[in-house]
Amino acid sequence: MEIRPTAILSRNEAAMERLARWQIRVMVLALVLMAASTTSGQVGRPEGLYYKSWGLVIGIDDYLVAPKLSGSVADAKVVADALRDLKFEEVIELNDKDASLRRLNTVLDDYLPRKVGRQDRVVIFFAGHAGATQDMHSKELGYLVPWDAQVTNASKAVTMDHLKDFSRRVMSKHVLFFLEAGVSGWEVTPPQQLSLEGRLSPEDETDKRAVQVLTAARKGEAVTRKEGRGIFVQALLAGLKGAADADKNGWLMASELGAYVTQQVTELTGGAQHPQFARLDGDGDTVLIEGKKTSFRAGLPPKTEAERTAAAKEEYDRAFSLLQQQRSVQEALERLDKALEYNPAYGDAYVLKSYLYLEMLPNLDQALIAAEQAVKYAPANPDSHYTLGLILQKKGRFPESERALLQAVAVNPTYTDVYLSLGDLYAEDLKDQKKSIDAYQRYLETGGTENRVTEYLSKTGAAPPATLQ
Repeated sequence: MEIRPTAILSRNEAAMERLARWQIRVMVLALVLMAASTTSGQVGRPEGLYYKSWGLVIGIDDYLVAPKLSGSVADAKVVADALRDLKFEEVIELNDKDASLRRLNTVLDDYLPRKVGRQDRVVIFFAGHAGATQDMHSKELGYLVPWDAQVTNASKAVTMDHLKDFSRRVMSKHVLFFLEAGVSGWEVTPPQQLSLEGRLSPEDETDKRAVQVLTAARKGEAVTRKEGRGIFVQALLAGLKGAADADKNGWLMASELGAYVTQQVTELTGGAQHPQFARLDGDGDTVLIEGKKTSFRAGLPPKTEAERTAAAKEEYDRAFSLLQQQRSVQEALERLDKALEYNPAYGDAYVLKSYLYLEMLPNLDQALIAAEQAVKYAPANPDSHYTLGLILQKKGRFPESERALLQAVAVNPTYTDVYLSLGDLYAEDLKDQKKSIDAYQRYLETGGTENRVTEYLSKTGAAPPATLQ
């Protein structure tokens, strides 16, 4: 149907105006989505969990002065390949003489701090000699031995304090160290337990700082090798391929990987080697494999009605938050569907779902189904009726649209935008000038400010509206 531009804005423009003033949460959502439609890219948050993933992989066999090793470079190469398989965009490999103290300091103190962004992640793997000394307070201080240093010379080593300083300088919130060596001597936050209970989404973890370390063994334990490859690396690779996904939800967290590798290596070496997993800073958790976002919630499903209602509300809030952050509309829809799985009578989820199908993922049939459920389960929410009216109007069912819009203002008699929609419906679809004048006057009385409405009333010779009492 063609709409006369001199009488009324286009349907799309009018919808945008309505959405910008919704009185419940959808109001805020509409503002964000309207802003998103005029920008070419996101600012501040990545489309996925991270903007970029960085790997620094170090393997040293052919030490210049320290005893030579065997298999460290080979282990480093397979770990580098594993990171690339995980879609790490930047993987830096430093093997043997490329892993000198000067080169390591340059990468850790200059290159990565300059390049890594706040929404990136960094994984560092080291295979080579390690040692321990004492600091000025007689506390044990672990260190990694570069290619050109002696095992006993801590002054030419990369200490754990150095690595912690690096994690503070680099902008990334998530830094994870894999150390194929028996090393210890760092101050840590309380031990990190494997617990996915209650997590709602990966954003809950990536928004928190996390500096984590997984070592192959305790101090003094030998790194066991089998068929030329370290048992630690074998377990690490298996874990990174998904074996460490403890709850089988498609997501792999550093805490899951740490628990898996520790258990596997301890068993495979008959208790001769004990990997150590610790959190050096923060209370987040690095994501290594990003699965389907709606499957991140772990733990037993809610059983009682109260638990199901709470779970539904959490999923609804997460869907709304995703849209506020200008993230995936499809993911938000999946969250709403999950909310309705928990509680099929959660009316607000139907309201938001009907809105998404009306304006963001245009599908009038699905929008109508959701809106009818919204009216059924959330009749006291005026937006249930308002959205239903807009959908029926788009489907050409004008008398039904009128009834729905009138019900919206029956629930909320001062809902300004509904009067604007009623005026449009009467003026352009039902061709009822008297009712359009009444609706537009009520629109202005309740605070509406559209010039086109004033112009329409002036052209029809209608009296100016009275002030809302």
